[in-house]
Amino acid sequence: MERIGIVGCGNLGLSLLKGLRKQYPNSSIIASRRNISELVSLQDDLTHFTTNNQELLDSCDYLIIALKPYTIISFLEEHRNFIDTKRHTIISVATGIRIQEIQTALQSTQISVYRGMPNTAADVQESMTALSVIVDPLNRKEQVSELFGAIGETVWIDEQLMESATILGACGIAYALRFIRAMIQGGIEVGFDAKTANKIVNQTVKGAAQLLIQNGLHPEEEIDKVTTPKGCTIVGLNEMEHSGFSSALIKGIVTSYQKIER
Repeated sequence: MERIGIVGCGNLGLSLLKGLRKQYPNSSIIASRRNISELVSLQDDLTHFTTNNQELLDSCDYLIIALKPYTIISFLEEHRNFIDTKRHTIISVATGIRIQEIQTALQSTQISVYRGMPNTAADVQESMTALSVIVDPLNRKEQVSELFGAIGETVWIDEQLMESATILGACGIAYALRFIRAMIQGGIEVGFDAKTANKIVNQTVKGAAQLLIQNGLHPEEEIDKVTTPKGCTIVGLNEMEHSGFSSALIKGIVTSYQKIER
């Protein structure tokens, strides 16, 4: 893998960096941020942090743009003269910024531009990354797949679904963590200390996900295996549904989606 640049090494950018560093121990990675004082402990011979974005653009072949959505267009307009259409592949992980908007900012439709939506599980190489592309004159789709495959699973989608993928995959991390937190709190209420409840819940959620991934079944098929007649599982599930568990989650997903679409 050629040199990788991460523009905007915030929470997501840092998760990407850590995941890529594990997978590509011999590749050069350069990341930029306005204040890099908190990142210097991660610097080594092949990992470099800078406040100078021009330096990053000059040094890297793959440019992962992890800036806040409201700053990405102005960044591209300011630095378009330093982007080489014959060398650079741009991968935007900014929510709601379409490929056409990036092309307009760069004043070119003949530049390799991808959109990617990973999540912070990239840190532990368990991200779910949605990818899309319209035009790629450098023909680097395989390399981009490899890049994000290094930090988890990938799926190629139509760009029109990217906002939906953002909600399920990126925002979804927060939804899942909030569910896990509630499970832990319930565990404490029924008698466990926080550390033990945390361990039980984390492994239980991991196991539930692996059941679906490895067996390829619908969640209800696995639920049926543990909901015995008049048992404690079905009573708990029904109480959650009476309190609006599923409908609240669905409503939250739709509300998040509507926020992006505004």
